Amino acid sequence: MNDVTRNNNGGPPSKGFHLDKHNGKVFGVCAGLADYFGIDPMIVRIGFVAGTLIGFGSFILIYLAIALIAD
Repeated sequence: MNDVTRNNNGGPPSKGFHLDKHNGKVFGVCAGLADYFGIDPMIVRIGFVAGTLIGFGSFILIYLAIALIAD
């Protein structure tokens, strides 16, 4: 990784979205989104779980689409 995409150690936020498979749980989608927006990955994970429960599973399709398209 170069200095532009490094964010976990206090570096600048990344310029583009990428899957963060090193810090991710399943595909790295939530960790990648958290890295892109500069927030805690747990907040994104909670958002996906809440969206899945409220949206009758539609966020699972969104999650899988991001996982397949992003990397």
